[in-house]
Amino acid sequence: MSHPRARRPLLIAALALVLLAAGAAAGWALRAERQATPVVREPLAQSSNVREAKGQTLGLTRVTLKPGAKIAPHHHPGTQVSYIDRGTLTYTVLTGSVTIRKGPSDDHPRTVRKVEAGETARIKAGRWIVEQPNEHHQARNAGDGPVVIYLSTLFPKGAPPSIPDE
Repeated sequence: MSHPRARRPLLIAALALVLLAAGAAAGWALRAERQATPVVREPLAQSSNVREAKGQTLGLTRVTLKPGAKIAPHHHPGTQVSYIDRGTLTYTVLTGSVTIRKGPSDDHPRTVRKVEAGETARIKAGRWIVEQPNEHHQARNAGDGPVVIYLSTLFPKGAPPSIPDE
């Protein structure tokens, strides 16, 4: 039978190896988490040559929120129409209000709900909202699958797509 002191270096080496492996795994997981972008914004089309809106830029963007993704409180410098194409968006109005609508815009869309400041609503696929300038809001994907949103924007030329609240 070996002496306990003789086994000590072997135990220390084994423990060091386990800690090294655990640290490497944790580092890999953290790196993978940082690489996975929770919110992907894809500009699809844009024009600054809008006849009846001089000094404005008209844009079309697709935004994808992965499960658990959050969009921090912010507001827009112009008007934005947001159409939920897939998933359900959890949306909180901080100032102002938005009306959730369903159906085509040119055929008297149906009002689903008006969301006032301080209220949170779940906006399902096939529904849309109009966000007016300087109305503050935030959103998140509380579901298991991605949320895909199409944004049509009319912003002052050179303005950012959103302005974070401080």
